[in-house]
Amino acid sequence: MILRHADVRAAAKDWETYSSDAPFRVPIPSEEDVRSMRQLPIETDPPEHTGFRRIVEPFFKRAKEPEVMQKVEALIGRLVDDALGRESIEIVREFAVPLQSHALTYLLNCSEAEAGTWIGWGIHVFRDGGDGVKKGAALEEYLHEKFDEAEKEPGEDFFSALTRAEFQGRPLTREEMMGYANLAFAGGRDTIIQSTASVVAHLARNRDDFEFIRADPKRVVHAAEEFFRVYMPLTHIGRVCPVDADVHGFPVKAGGRVSLGWASANRDESVFDAAEEVRLDRKPNPHLAFGFGAHLCLGAPHARLIVRTLLKLLGERVARIELLEAVDHVENESAYARINGFESLRVRFVGR
Repeated sequence: MILRHADVRAAAKDWETYSSDAPFRVPIPSEEDVRSMRQLPIETDPPEHTGFRRIVEPFFKRAKEPEVMQKVEALIGRLVDDALGRESIEIVREFAVPLQSHALTYLLNCSEAEAGTWIGWGIHVFRDGGDGVKKGAALEEYLHEKFDEAEKEPGEDFFSALTRAEFQGRPLTREEMMGYANLAFAGGRDTIIQSTASVVAHLARNRDDFEFIRADPKRVVHAAEEFFRVYMPLTHIGRVCPVDADVHGFPVKAGGRVSLGWASANRDESVFDAAEEVRLDRKPNPHLAFGFGAHLCLGAPHARLIVRTLLKLLGERVARIELLEAVDHVENESAYARINGFESLRVRFVGR
């Protein structure tokens, strides 16, 4: 495991030593059992990665378009107002899952009706209850249906764009289309869901921080970056050494896997003063919550839009958040268990 901020950044840029061209082995834990295709563009190296990434970049840049920003603000406004009208609300499944499911339809330019299906997938398309293998198969069946529909009646949505896309002068294969879509849902939902829940929990537990945000809407930008630094859901990611390598004095055989510890780097005391403290006015804040180098997260603008808008509207419409119950979400894997966000988070929003 590579843990220091400078070392993680250097490794993230050194794709020849630490390769992403390792299907199923970039996510930790590995995902051979829950999907049948390489995820794109994350499981490729330059120069192929550059071409694959360029195909879908226009959709992920939609988060910066005024129309999409307005839709997200209206969506979060409705969810906040609904929560204010209740005695209590469970944030993970009644607030964060619908938020990201609907917001993802805006990003992918799909019918908002699709959000109903995506809400049914819970907080993770592979690991939220039941058998991850069966859930992975269900996701793949859904994606095949969407691509079949797009080929018959193409539109301007994400699925249709992939059926028309070309890579190096040839059409994408169905497997490549599936690789893009699999990543969009497997990696693009649970991260935002748990980030949203973690923000709400923090503001409920730390009223001074909530008052700090309420006092000045301009503070939401730096506050959001600090929340990403501290509460990042993707704690580390894998790379594979193509040849025998020396990793900071430790020998790694060819094919051996190395972890880039994003969360550890984000708490490196040589970079972040009082790294364990949440400082909503932290500046500068060179966190690695969205990765670094060629694989910088495509969804970063979307994540920032969601969290900044949530902070803005909570500050405008909510006087305080009362924490009623919090149950940690524990990911139990064969080699380890970790707490990552919440299984459930029940709060009460009190109006201004």
